[in-house]
Amino acid sequence: MMHPCKICSNNTRSIHDNQYDHDYYYCDNCEFIFLDENKIISPAQEKNKYAFHNNNFESQGYVQMFHDFIAKAIRPHKLEIKTALDFGSGPGPVLAELLRQEGFETDIYDKHFAPEKIYLNKKYDLITATEVFEHLADPMETLKLLKTLLNNHGIIAIMTLFHPNNDEEFKKWWYRRDSTHICFYTSKTLQTMADLIELKVSLVNNKNICVIGNK
Repeated sequence: MMHPCKICSNNTRSIHDNQYDHDYYYCDNCEFIFLDENKIISPAQEKNKYAFHNNNFESQGYVQMFHDFIAKAIRPHKLEIKTALDFGSGPGPVLAELLRQEGFETDIYDKHFAPEKIYLNKKYDLITATEVFEHLADPMETLKLLKTLLNNHGIIAIMTLFHPNNDEEFKKWWYRRDSTHICFYTSKTLQTMADLIELKVSLVNNKNICVIGNK
């Protein structure tokens, strides 16, 4: 059975993980990797797993991760930002509070913990999606949605750990062992996604950050 890439629709090849008996599909064109749909856990299981994450201000490492993200991905654009949406804010919206401390009027949305679509009929200067895109069954549809919520000068700041782009290293990679993580990217994947919907990548590192905006 063919499994076209969810990003660029090219053919994929399988990567079989014997440890968990999972199949992943890899796209040679855009380097996207996604888990076989039969292995994706239910929304209820996903929410239950999130509830055990120590994602709050008591976790110094978690808070520092967001401070680093703000410094690298957001502060270079700070003069242009007044309004923000933390998309996928999680059970403890730490980043949203830090953005408010930066002086941004910040809304939150999370499908499990803040499900009201507060973003409807709004536009934002900044949209953050930190540790979100690895959970998405249809990342292109989500990026298209976020594009509609951007002001003309706005940016989408994404954080997700880039995969090693090597089959054997991927099988040993700790990040994919989280059962809620179902798709994985490289900088090339995110560049392809931006190109497909006529957005531009303004910043990308080799690890986990990509900033996308209007052309």
